[in-house]
Amino acid sequence: MSKSTRGIYFEDFEVGVTFVHPTPRTLTSGDVSFYIAATGSRFALSSSNTFATRLGYDAAPIDDVLAFHMAFGQTVQLSLNSVANLGYAECRFLKNLYPGDTMTATSKIIGVKQTSSGKTGIVYFRCRAVDQSGDPVVEFVRWEMIRKRHEGSPAPKTVIPHLSQAVEPKDLPSDRLGDWRDYDYQLAGSPHAWEDYELGERIDHIDGMTLEEAEHVMITRLYQNTSKLHVNQFTAATERFGRRLVYGGHVISIARALTFNGLQNAQSLLAINGGVHCAPCFAGDTVFAWSEVLGKDELPGRSDVGALRLRLVAAKERFCDDFPYKNDDGSYADGVILDLDYWAAVPRRQ
Repeated sequence: MSKSTRGIYFEDFEVGVTFVHPTPRTLTSGDVSFYIAATGSRFALSSSNTFATRLGYDAAPIDDVLAFHMAFGQTVQLSLNSVANLGYAECRFLKNLYPGDTMTATSKIIGVKQTSSGKTGIVYFRCRAVDQSGDPVVEFVRWEMIRKRHEGSPAPKTVIPHLSQAVEPKDLPSDRLGDWRDYDYQLAGSPHAWEDYELGERIDHIDGMTLEEAEHVMITRLYQNTSKLHVNQFTAATERFGRRLVYGGHVISIARALTFNGLQNAQSLLAINGGVHCAPCFAGDTVFAWSEVLGKDELPGRSDVGALRLRLVAAKERFCDDFPYKNDDGSYADGVILDLDYWAAVPRRQ
């Protein structure tokens, strides 16, 4: 029997089975530094111990998106034969991580559906990461298109999970936010508080960032994401595009970093309601982004911080001053590569 594996194929997935993923990962200040180097993230809360401790944190917490990617990277064990990462839902950030904390992840198969081509299928995973104390840190649902081992082999019975359109404000984990009454707007980089944002408001984040081959591959390795789509050019050369795809999570990180210009005080992510990778992205592409305020809610028991529901749209090779999104037929406009719906914590005026 071979001691190595080619990964799991679509027809091998069984709804209800839970996988415990290798390898537990202890996060370090080096991970934080490299994440900033690869994304340009500038949010004060995850950049400064001084800023964070003033708000009641033990230290600067690990950036929520970095924690998400670390958990996601562990779950890639199940998607080594992936064709594409399709989307996310029901993601909640439940506890802060700090350098020195260790993350372990599990995934439960909650849905399967063969595609019309008969060559692939879609698999739904409910993923959960805990820290060294067993406390939940982040949980999310993701779904991937996975190759079949043999095109003619029987497909598992179709099961499509019911997924919420959005995390309800009452379910947002605000107890991990410290105490924001002594918030320093000047050090954060913007005077705009929760009260200043209006429903339907659109913000062009103006700045762009070009994706570099070395950076996107190295940050994917940082997450220990071994998907062949992103790290193996020899294999990628035989696929549809002939080159490595940029990991969609890296596009999320770049787009989130770009939101600093206009959403400097959206310091912490509370939940991701849903996300779609609308088109592939490659090294050499330049990413721009814009946001829309979809919702605005108070957090139970909190007068110091509120929640904004935001749509984050990223586009490649085009400015976002005209807010590119969807065509009249509902398809995504040319150049749009990401459509992300999330809740962020923003300070309130005292």
